[in-house]
Amino acid sequence: MNEAQPLIAFSHVGKRFNSLPAVDDVSLAVREGEFVAIVGGSGSGKTTLLRLANRLIAADAGTVRIDGADVASSNPIALRRHIGYAAQGAGLFPHMTVAGNIGITPKLLGWPPTEIAARVDELLQLVRLDPDAHRARFPHELSGGQRQRVGVARALAARPRIVLMDEPFGALDPLTRAALSEEYRALHERFALTTIMVTHDMAEAVLLADRIAVMRGGRLIADGDAAQLAALDDPYVRELLQTPRTQAERLRKLLPRGAAT
Repeated sequence: MNEAQPLIAFSHVGKRFNSLPAVDDVSLAVREGEFVAIVGGSGSGKTTLLRLANRLIAADAGTVRIDGADVASSNPIALRRHIGYAAQGAGLFPHMTVAGNIGITPKLLGWPPTEIAARVDELLQLVRLDPDAHRARFPHELSGGQRQRVGVARALAARPRIVLMDEPFGALDPLTRAALSEEYRALHERFALTTIMVTHDMAEAVLLADRIAVMRGGRLIADGDAAQLAALDDPYVRELLQTPRTQAERLRKLLPRGAAT
């Protein structure tokens, strides 16, 4: 890849549903190795934008390029098999074991069974699940946090360069959510991944992402790191940033000194 060329590039992208714009003339470039969070309220277009990257839906206007190649000219099935995807609730196949779910993409890519089995165990260990205790279980036998860990493992199974995450930790309890999000950030660094994560939680975006893209009404209205966003004179961006600030201030007032140590 050309050093100046982003790994993922949305250029004047548009998508409409029932004549209503879900994504409206959005341009966003993501460099290799970046962790970018897309934030915004319900109906802002953030999930639609994410799904355009791996052609779960097709753009009506503009282009989406992966490593310089227009995804519209790519085989969508082949494209998805080389991009990790993790969503809220994990989306595991209920009739498959944990090992079957994690190994599905390597199997479709023709990996040898012994290599798939080794990869499954490696990933279970990476997401802190004991392989012997979990590989033969079915999704209904797992807790919500365990299912989400399996979902992350499945997204990483075929060693993708890119991982797309759609509210991956939103349904989890706060302790599990905090632990798993930190664990994923460590995996992002370890494997030099390029990650785009959709979240409605601005605090999560600030803590995890290198850069934050703010969407509203289908349009990209701001793009930058936390400090850059904080310097903007935009009422909606200020409102989004106020939530983690208010939470932090309330915690300082409510928790006794030293209670967090």
